[in-house]
Amino acid sequence: MQLALPGNPHLTYCTNIHAGETWSEIASSLERFLPAIKNEISPSHPMGVGLRLSAVAADELAAPATLDAFRAFLFDHDLYVFTVNAFPYGPFHGSPVKERVYEPDWRTSERLLFTTKVADILAALAPANVECSISTVPGAFRSYVKTPADVARIRSAMVACAAHLFNLHQNSGHSIVLAIEPEPACFLETTEEAIDFIQRELFGPSAVSTFAKLTNTSSSEAEAGLRHHIGLCFDVCHSAVAFENAKEALAAIESAGIRVAKVQLSAALQIACTGVEIEPLLAAFDDGVYLHQTVHSRGRDLCRYTDLADAFASLRNGEKGGDWRVHCHVPVFLDRFDGLQSTQATLREVLGLCRERPVSPHLEVETYTWSVLPPSLRHGDLAGDIVRELKWVRSELGA
Repeated sequence: MQLALPGNPHLTYCTNIHAGETWSEIASSLERFLPAIKNEISPSHPMGVGLRLSAVAADELAAPATLDAFRAFLFDHDLYVFTVNAFPYGPFHGSPVKERVYEPDWRTSERLLFTTKVADILAALAPANVECSISTVPGAFRSYVKTPADVARIRSAMVACAAHLFNLHQNSGHSIVLAIEPEPACFLETTEEAIDFIQRELFGPSAVSTFAKLTNTSSSEAEAGLRHHIGLCFDVCHSAVAFENAKEALAAIESAGIRVAKVQLSAALQIACTGVEIEPLLAAFDDGVYLHQTVHSRGRDLCRYTDLADAFASLRNGEKGGDWRVHCHVPVFLDRFDGLQSTQATLREVLGLCRERPVSPHLEVETYTWSVLPPSLRHGDLAGDIVRELKWVRSELGA
């Protein structure tokens, strides 16, 4: 739904919450949940959809008849698609995902082809004059990027994707931004790293030259095209886990002339080690499905762990004190639960900025972990939990 706030941002939730990899599975979930959620959240106005597509589902949805059927569903229920989560290429629920969620990454042609296909689908679905975004992997899992050649492959693929988006804009009128999403333990882990990479590699001379050739534009037009079609997805949970100051991070992105194409509204686990045994408290969230990158702050020093098992090993070896944050998306309406806290305060700070000025055209609640959260955090009614999150966000925004 579009909100009466500075910049008139669109608010939705990400449908990666719903299990399903084939288009028929995804469509079944959307038909089950979207009308009920819209009836609670936006009964009298169109509601936006944050669509999640796997590679398999994108192949299937690209068929003209399937696209027509989905368009009819959207029209019948007063829904519209304006953003797609194209981060997970393959399965995302029900079995261990861990670092495979980044594969294939931006070093490969598979990631490029998947993302451009998603862009074509988005252009076929989105309303006219609504700018769109596609959130994607931050390059690759950090340990997979070993050489300058790996970095060059990431740059080349992302520039080629931006060129596709530029040509799509010229031919269809639909403006789509590739929204790169920094995440702990990845090649682009922090906002600072993402800014540096985008400025140096994606807006630099080599990228401009390549883009100009791919789009038959001048150097100045090419640079403008890259700046228009490449931006960031600012995930509040990821930023909080990195112990970033959200206001400063967003200001740095703006100062660098980089677009915040989407803000994912999310909260992380947080606990202060003040004499309590924290491993038993955190163990309930070690679900075996997702990677739970953990960062331990000891004053100005940060110690990063790839997963909870690594953090637990450090605790058993005597690591004490400080604050711990875990990449586990928890309900945004909770600030404390079961002896733990969340980083909700950071999220409220970001929402406060959105009340004051345009931050991003797209705001998307992304708590995809409902199926693996401890039972005490689930009410058994997924639609009701999603509605509660969206209502909490709207209340914080005053919208």
